[in-house]
Amino acid sequence: MSAKAIREYDGKQLLAHWLPRSTTYATDAAPTFLAAGRAAHVSFSERAEINAKLDALPAAYPWLLKEKLVCKPDQLIKRRGKNGLLGINLDWKKAKKWIADRALSHIKIDRTTGQLNTFILEPFVPHPQNSEFYICIQSVREGDLIFFTHEGGVDVGDVDAKAKKLLVPVNQDFPPTESLVSTLLSEVPAAKHAVLVDFISRLYAVYTDLQFTYLEINPLVVTDDKQVYYLDLAAKLDQTAEFEAGKKWSAALAAGISATGVPAPAWGPSIEFPAPFGRDLTAEEAYIAELDAKTGASLKLTVLNPTGRIWTMVAGGGASVVYSDAIAGHGFTHELANYGEYSGAPSESQTYEYAKTILDLMTRGAPHPEGKFLFIGGGIANFTNVAATFKGIIRALKEFQKPLLTHHVKIYVRRAGPNYQEGLRMIKAVGEQLELDMHVFGPEMHVTGIVPLALLGETHHITANPLPAGGHDLLSISQPKSASPVSGSAGNAKISNSVAAAIAKFAAAPATELEAKENVTFTNQTRSFVYGMQPRAVQGMLDFDFMCKRSQPSVACMIYPFGGHHVQKFYWGTKETLLPVYTSLEEAMAKFPEVDVLVNFASFRSVYDSTMDILKFPQIKTIAIIAEGVPEKRARQLLHTAKEKGVLIIGPATVGGIKPGCYKIGNTGGMMDNIVSSLLYRPGSVAYVSKSGGMSNELNNIISRATDGVCEGVAIGGDRYPGSTFIDHMLRYEHDPAAKILVLLGEVGGVEEYEIAKAVKSGLIKKPVVAWCIGTCAKMFTTDVQFGHAGSFANSDLETAEAKNRALREAGVIVPDTFEDMPDALEALFSVLVKKGTIVVAKEPEIPKIPIDYAWAQELGLIRKPASFISTICDDRGQELLYAGVAISEVFKEDVGIGGVLSLLWFKRRLPNYAAKFIEMVLMLTADHGPAVSGAHNTIVTARAGRDLVSSLVSGLLTIGERFGGALDGAAQSFSAAYDKGLSPQEYVDSMRKNNKLILGIGHKIKSRTNPDLRVQIVKEFVFTHFPSCDILKYAIAVEKITTSKKDNLILNVDGAIGVAFVDLLRGSGAFSPEESEEYVQIGALNGLFVLGRSIGFIGHYLDQKRLKQGLYRHPWDDISYLVPESSVADTSSRTMVEGKVAVERGAAAGNFA
Repeated sequence: MSAKAIREYDGKQLLAHWLPRSTTYATDAAPTFLAAGRAAHVSFSERAEINAKLDALPAAYPWLLKEKLVCKPDQLIKRRGKNGLLGINLDWKKAKKWIADRALSHIKIDRTTGQLNTFILEPFVPHPQNSEFYICIQSVREGDLIFFTHEGGVDVGDVDAKAKKLLVPVNQDFPPTESLVSTLLSEVPAAKHAVLVDFISRLYAVYTDLQFTYLEINPLVVTDDKQVYYLDLAAKLDQTAEFEAGKKWSAALAAGISATGVPAPAWGPSIEFPAPFGRDLTAEEAYIAELDAKTGASLKLTVLNPTGRIWTMVAGGGASVVYSDAIAGHGFTHELANYGEYSGAPSESQTYEYAKTILDLMTRGAPHPEGKFLFIGGGIANFTNVAATFKGIIRALKEFQKPLLTHHVKIYVRRAGPNYQEGLRMIKAVGEQLELDMHVFGPEMHVTGIVPLALLGETHHITANPLPAGGHDLLSISQPKSASPVSGSAGNAKISNSVAAAIAKFAAAPATELEAKENVTFTNQTRSFVYGMQPRAVQGMLDFDFMCKRSQPSVACMIYPFGGHHVQKFYWGTKETLLPVYTSLEEAMAKFPEVDVLVNFASFRSVYDSTMDILKFPQIKTIAIIAEGVPEKRARQLLHTAKEKGVLIIGPATVGGIKPGCYKIGNTGGMMDNIVSSLLYRPGSVAYVSKSGGMSNELNNIISRATDGVCEGVAIGGDRYPGSTFIDHMLRYEHDPAAKILVLLGEVGGVEEYEIAKAVKSGLIKKPVVAWCIGTCAKMFTTDVQFGHAGSFANSDLETAEAKNRALREAGVIVPDTFEDMPDALEALFSVLVKKGTIVVAKEPEIPKIPIDYAWAQELGLIRKPASFISTICDDRGQELLYAGVAISEVFKEDVGIGGVLSLLWFKRRLPNYAAKFIEMVLMLTADHGPAVSGAHNTIVTARAGRDLVSSLVSGLLTIGERFGGALDGAAQSFSAAYDKGLSPQEYVDSMRKNNKLILGIGHKIKSRTNPDLRVQIVKEFVFTHFPSCDILKYAIAVEKITTSKKDNLILNVDGAIGVAFVDLLRGSGAFSPEESEEYVQIGALNGLFVLGRSIGFIGHYLDQKRLKQGLYRHPWDDISYLVPESSVADTSSRTMVEGKVAVERGAAAGNFA
């Protein structure tokens, strides 16, 4: 939702801060008529804190002790005065008691019961009745409407009837003073005109600048001494405009906080959008809201009745509304437990958390004697892999098997979209496995047909092609069957008397031929630009073009300002083709002057600027704006600018539109198998317009099964101010000879549907119209519920779905009794028009074959190929990274440490804690040994040569071998082999001497028996203390006794100690077989410990040199022996050649060669 209510306190803080600073329309830059804005705010969560919080208030707001006060709840409660929720003319002691008596108490207002927990206190302003006025500004499609009455206060009455009104049109200047006075202030004393003109001007400037969508002040008091007070305020802000106006909101709130002496956060406080009164978030709702905030998907949950028997888990915003409609429409509103949706391709883990939350809620308490229902429903998805999302639901079902059985839960599933066959097969199989009472359906069932089936036992909403008992052959996806078009027989269509009467009028009416307009928006020659890097959408458009046998692609090029000129590879059928990508609109327009459609995929932050740039080019006649979350102010500016230029805007927040056989916008219609099954590859006779993009897929499905298919379909978008409205497209369809039946899918909120009723009633639209407005359940809820779309909220009775359906029916539109009855109404009307000859059913063309992308075919399991790589240690494909099968969250939860992670990734298993600790100890011991060793030296030299970290690190690592640091493997292999052969330590030493081999792991340049290496001592102590066996280490120590008797420095060095200790770890931990232990020694695993540990030190040396800003290293001459031949020949043109043998002998003789 974009327009969201804010607290009165926050609204007054915004005005108090910005009204004096507003000079956009005002005449006085420093107003003196604005009274100081003073207000205190307090909220409570538990009774124990009430008195303490109230006692602390005067310290922050000293004026509370000096003035008479007004106090009231600040929780979006309407008509507080009439409901006895105003404390007036109270001193601090009485005000404190007034709040304390009501804090955390529950009250009922109309049909809503809620808890009072937040209050506002202000100075009491004595004033006469005739100083009270009423002012309200609210945004409408045409502009901002200002309401003003000279009589304000509690008894203001019917504002719509009494108020003077002034419309400030979009993209036009604020009216001059004379216009304000004559239009709004004609009944106000002249002495107050100047003050009110200035105030209204400033108020409007703040309204637009801070992007309010609604602002009501009642009463607005103007005293005789020209002081202005806004005593009571209700306001809504456009939440989607936070990226534009958020800093100004925070600045005002921060100023209010600083006035109390409490320091505000440096970044400023964020505006709060509280839940409606009586709708404080439960812990579960708050949890889902938190999940929603962390993902690009949409997760919504509103608990309506925790003890209700009917729970829903619905995919898609539009689908979630029609499910609630169906449940309420069949008389089960009192049993509906929740409203919510999951959409936007949530991950498996997100879907699991969402499903788990709902299953937990519905299985609490004692089982109901009549059992419960769970509807796992949804529309036909565009690109969400149904099987993937069902995996999360299946996990939750398995976890809650026993509670579901205990509560006798009947589960009804209806889903369609990409890979839905596999998803339904999986969930059906798990239902049978868990012995759940589960019923599974696909697109053969009307989107909400499972509701009357479950609650009433009605079965006629199943059309055809049920899921086979044995599942679905996935190979059929490559050549899907289309729905069988209706031939003209009314069949078993079940329609009410009112629908039959409306259809009969068209059966009796004479056929009329309408003249087609020359300018048809979309044809099979339409070409477009795609703004933004959207290869998936472009490929979908090209696949549709190929399927429709177009002569050339509908996408001429892509426009992407953030990359250089290049070409992008796509498929045209099975062949590859290239599309150019330009960085500017100017270049694209010049290259393709015939293109007149642009699909804009820019983000909500940049789409306004990019679309305004596009509108500068007269060549473009149609723009589709895909982005959701466009601020309402910007959307209105765009639609009015486009209207002035004669440009058709589809969107914002739209999936696009489709003209079967001709052209499709972006991702409309979903994947190719859905396009084929809904007959969208060839034209039909039914044209529709919808707000919901998800529900447009359902309309495609319904129309293809009830008639000969879709002629054209457009989703205008669910925002409050779409660029084009229902009537714009219905009038286009009226003048399109191919469109014989018009379909409207409206919804709660807005009044655009009434334009269709007027057009039908006046005869402007003569073709038969079948319509339904979703959201009929809204009036049945006891509190306000915001549905999926920003515009789906009724601000008056006129905007309810029920009122719209009634008005459409009265105008002569064919309106079924429920949405589930729409297919029957369509089928009956279609049959009548076929018999009449208005529609001639064409011969069905051959179903086109669909080329499947390799990645999607692989995901569906249709193909296989040998893998180029095999990995057994890590898996990044799922919802969570796995180390040797252990989830990364478990790694941190169990605090396995670096040693534990290394054991998982190197050895594919969890080692005992002592082993993980030993690994970490080895890394610490081997981390560094000073700058003089060869590896560190190389790293330092490379770093000083200006190379990067990786280059410097690698240069050091390349020195590791048998002579430097590489003795771990050698020592482990040599000592363990001797031990396994049964050689005594003396026999081992003798054999190595006999074969002229050094004993790796024995010997040190500096350390000796009298100057021991403390690192070796640490290793020995740890092994003897923690290892279950240490035979190889004891053997090495015995060898050391022999070697040190020969020479004092032939000790067991740190490489040897670590190497033999690790062999003891492998053999004695119980985690490895003897073969595995030997293999890890042979393949160099032990040397990896030195490489990993020493990398720490090398990186340290690199950073040290960079930090010290050391220059290029050059080795000093006096540290180099130059063995070059001496030349006595003076002629520089000749050369003296000296044999290498001579040079070597001279060098050796001089003691400089060794």
